[in-house]
Amino acid sequence: MAAELRVIDANNYHLGTPGFPEWEEFAGKTPHGRRLDLKFEAKANAIEHTLVFRQRQVKYRWPVLLNNQRIGWLQAVDSPLTLTLAIPPRALKTGSNTLSIVAPKRTDDIEVGNFRIASAPVAQSLKQGTMAVRVHDQNDAPVPCRITITHPDGTLAALRATNPKQPLALRPGVVYTSSGVVELNLLPGRYIVYASRGFEYGIDKKTITISGKKVSRIKMKVRHEVPTPGLVSVDPHIHCVTYSGHGDASVQERMHTIAGEGIELAIATDHNHHADYRPVMKATGTSRFFTSAIGNEVTTKTGHFNAFPIAAGSPVPDYKLGDWTKLMASMRATPGVRVIILNHPHNTHSGFRPLAPENFNPVTGRHRRGTPYSFDALEVVTSAAMQSDNLRVYPDWFALLNHGHRIAGVGSSDTHDVARFILGQARTYVECPDTNPAKVDLAKACESFRNQRAYISMGLLVRMQVEEKFTVGDLATGLNKQVRVNLRVLGPSWVRADSLTLYANGHAIAKKKIKSDARVEKANFNLTLPRPRHDVHLIAVATGPGIRAPFWESPRSYQPTSRKHNPRVQGATNPIWIDGDSDGKFTAARGYAKSIIKLNRNNIPQLLSALAPFDQAVAAQAADLLAAAGQNLREARFQKHLSAATPATRAGFTALITTLPPQTP
Repeated sequence: MAAELRVIDANNYHLGTPGFPEWEEFAGKTPHGRRLDLKFEAKANAIEHTLVFRQRQVKYRWPVLLNNQRIGWLQAVDSPLTLTLAIPPRALKTGSNTLSIVAPKRTDDIEVGNFRIASAPVAQSLKQGTMAVRVHDQNDAPVPCRITITHPDGTLAALRATNPKQPLALRPGVVYTSSGVVELNLLPGRYIVYASRGFEYGIDKKTITISGKKVSRIKMKVRHEVPTPGLVSVDPHIHCVTYSGHGDASVQERMHTIAGEGIELAIATDHNHHADYRPVMKATGTSRFFTSAIGNEVTTKTGHFNAFPIAAGSPVPDYKLGDWTKLMASMRATPGVRVIILNHPHNTHSGFRPLAPENFNPVTGRHRRGTPYSFDALEVVTSAAMQSDNLRVYPDWFALLNHGHRIAGVGSSDTHDVARFILGQARTYVECPDTNPAKVDLAKACESFRNQRAYISMGLLVRMQVEEKFTVGDLATGLNKQVRVNLRVLGPSWVRADSLTLYANGHAIAKKKIKSDARVEKANFNLTLPRPRHDVHLIAVATGPGIRAPFWESPRSYQPTSRKHNPRVQGATNPIWIDGDSDGKFTAARGYAKSIIKLNRNNIPQLLSALAPFDQAVAAQAADLLAAAGQNLREARFQKHLSAATPATRAGFTALITTLPPQTP
């Protein structure tokens, strides 16, 4: 006989710290408090009972107490979800009982409500209805996927697998299945079901009512929509609780999330640990869906770095090193390593932020600690560690390129979870043969990382060509006075794009609004630009509204600097190197600046005049070099000379001056 749910409190409660709202939506609202204590009447329970309630916007784990005894935790998930917790035998008393939800020490605005109790164990309470889902691709073949199940109001549903041996990863409202087939128990009611498979695929959506009288069977289809010929989808930053010790995805569950989100090359990067997915891939039957590589997130007190691939059995790099030169040498010496990525450069860990102003000049890309940067790539977008400013890292990347570093921009998920942060939501596409995801050419993929033959994707994919033949990573030479640039913005049918910006040396030279509602190709622009008088790197960035749908919800910022949540999708190219001076090679902005200063160091008016044909990036590098040589850029006489310079030169010097320490009286 089905156990009925008895409502003990139908209200919704906002919990948090009064006067310290975490997000804009809570500003001006007075929370119930940092603790909720609900009094209710019950009878003592001889067997396990089930507590069912709704939670929303939870960032940290809040303990749930029954009569001052912990029975579980809120799940650290932003999305609204229905949580089920087991009430142990004899935890309820006959008469008055108290259910408590207690705040952690950190600020966290949350909502909880609609508390109910069923007088049966969790497994039996959820066994009142059954849903069987089969998901196929456009060829009617079963396909690995994510199945998302919500109530009509968008709250993720409480679920249970009918057979615990099914090959899947399951969380409230979310199931990843590598077989495309799943059978679930859930409470009777009306539900919305989504089938998805990551960025490249469309979605299917169905509404179903579960009555409990029979198995409700659903057949769904997801079609491949975004064309990516010659590109391999990579998530170069993946964790599991098995090896990293935090998060909630076991290594077995991780295989299903990789397959279900359509990642073709998965880099295992647990903290200071070499993880080899291949035995687990074989055991879970997922080997045919993707290729894996051993990597390591070398986690130090002065930053986190992903190093890969790593030969099995190799020693772990010395993560106790704080000096980056020695640390890089240790990682490079690890057998097999070909790529090193600086991760989430604006996150603070152990009190250190790699690209903080005290460590990095954001205008020129100079390492303030003296040694040159030697990593191969930079996480420009990290979906599990988003910045409040979605494009925060791009200017830093541009500055590094202007300084002369050949550093690829990449996208990664950094997920430790099954559903809280989505694996592959931010990803990197590398130029590599893609006909068989089970046999990706790892050497070729690493070569593309090192040569900037890559694309950053978090909901959009931007393709760029110069003169119909040069693409990312290429040196575009032999150019005419007018240069043709083609820009395409791609995305699945459930994503929109609204803007595209083309940058030369990090400064916007063309901006386009995207008004198309096209299903896949959101925009296709042909631009004709005058060939620059000197070499520049071109990078295109597209953005659009964030995703609110539960199957791919855009995450909130990880270490927010603003209470405003403004989610955006994005996609970007890596550089095309434009040979503007037609000398058959590429000269970075700092290279030009060095040559100009060498010839004109003792004659400031002449130096500033020599900068006239160059852009703001070259001027900023020249200003940095002058300041390092002892020139006082704030001096009245120098400023007088600067006032006669070109706008680009003045802008470059002004930008650099803002990064200098205050002038000593």
